[in-house]
Amino acid sequence: MRRLLTFACDAATLAATLDAAAGETGLLLVTGGSQTRVGSHRMSESLSKSLSKAGIPCIRFDRRGVGDSEGEDPGFRASGPDIAAAAAAFRDEQPQLRRLIGFGLCDGATASALFGDAAGLDGLILVNPWLVEAASGEPPPAAIRRHYRERLLSLDGWKRLLTGAVDYRKLFRGVLKSGQTAPSTLAQEVAVAMARHRLPVELILATGDATAIAAEAELKAPVFKDLAVGVQRLETDSHTFARSGDGEKLRDAVLEAMRRLEDLATPHARSSRA
Repeated sequence: MRRLLTFACDAATLAATLDAAAGETGLLLVTGGSQTRVGSHRMSESLSKSLSKAGIPCIRFDRRGVGDSEGEDPGFRASGPDIAAAAAAFRDEQPQLRRLIGFGLCDGATASALFGDAAGLDGLILVNPWLVEAASGEPPPAAIRRHYRERLLSLDGWKRLLTGAVDYRKLFRGVLKSGQTAPSTLAQEVAVAMARHRLPVELILATGDATAIAAEAELKAPVFKDLAVGVQRLETDSHTFARSGDGEKLRDAVLEAMRRLEDLATPHARSSRA
């Protein structure tokens, strides 16, 4: 059953949508950017609806200053209170919950990793997490490297190069940018947070998405070495899984991730969250 609700976060009133179900493991969805709780291409709304039909209660919310919620938007780096308030409201509305899993897309995944423990989450599903703050309008270096590698290894790419169809200046600038290998400070922050709280984590990555490509490159850094993370890769180039069939693939991947997390996450009684 779907219904709207509100709850307090500091001095603001936040809006949320609850898709209630009888399951004891719930999913808290954190959107990316300044998207409302519907999500880009209605991704969050569709996923929540399908999961609730499978018996998984879901809540999604607008953080302060976004959509139907009051206040000033703090951005993802200061959204910890919003996530905590949503988690508390979720547990109030669904008192049977024993486990609460956070699902975040893009910088919503980043925020979930940074603040999930303070919000009382028991596990995390991080989808195309934002780990590299690239220059405005530019893809991360790892995505640039893959792009040019694939072009230069393809027969069509060599044909275009030899026939003059390639802009050499653009190619040269791209190769230079692809050589930037300095570690992302944001990725390091996330690694430190994950090492601190040790919540079980499942990753879902779109194989052709620049943000996911950059995240996977960062996850190979030494700072993530001792962190156990499960990974599922979905064949799509859509950051928000908007291509035909993507929604079903994402739902199945989330269900699989939740099955794994239920085996790893320690359930918490309501009283331990007070």
